[in-house]
Amino acid sequence: MTLLTENRGAVRILTMNRPEKRNALNSELTQGLLDALRAADADESVGAIVLTGAGQGFCAGADLTEFKDLQAGVAAENRAELTMQLHLAFSQIKIPVVSAINGHAMGGGAGLAIASDLAVMAEGAKLGYPEVRHGIVAAIVMANLVRQVGRKAAFELVALGEPIDAQRAFQLGMVNRVVPLASVVAEAVALAEKLAGVKRVAMAETKRLFHEVADLALAPALERGRDTNKRMRNFAQLGAKKDAP
Repeated sequence: MTLLTENRGAVRILTMNRPEKRNALNSELTQGLLDALRAADADESVGAIVLTGAGQGFCAGADLTEFKDLQAGVAAENRAELTMQLHLAFSQIKIPVVSAINGHAMGGGAGLAIASDLAVMAEGAKLGYPEVRHGIVAAIVMANLVRQVGRKAAFELVALGEPIDAQRAFQLGMVNRVVPLASVVAEAVALAEKLAGVKRVAMAETKRLFHEVADLALAPALERGRDTNKRMRNFAQLGAKKDAP
């Protein structure tokens, strides 16, 4: 199986399971991740997700051996669409995702790591976008990167293709915690448990509003906040009435 699933209470752990390939993303694993994110989101018993990799790496990015077999045309277009849908899913699902970066995260793997709502990174891990060194472009993952770090830092990462260590990733705001390798999954699960303890509707509204206002000007962002405030107040009042004797 290219993807392993484990439940720890209200936390669902998704483990990319191609250790011999450093968990490189082929079509099977990419589709499996997309399906698993959506399935967890639809499961009311799941409050948060942890994403990690088997073996010594988090994710090496796209499986280049598979890409060599994809000729220009429908197959290549379908794969690009699938990749885009996977990266988009992190912001679309209602429950939060915490990445446990247990090893190197490169290219599309780096994109998955920072697409998560929170990220815990092992001290010895590295993160980077080496696509340009292979004569290609960090295309789909670039959209999320430029929204999370400053323009100069983002351009340096995609234009030079040089990996950065965990402390630099932390300084740039790409990850939330840097911990010893032995603690990375446990720390990610601990964060996920806290997130799962929040009422599901409150978390869903928080994620939705967060991603909406991130790219809006101040006035429309405040308007969205106002609308959510009204909606949640009405929800709370309705809940209070139902609980009343």
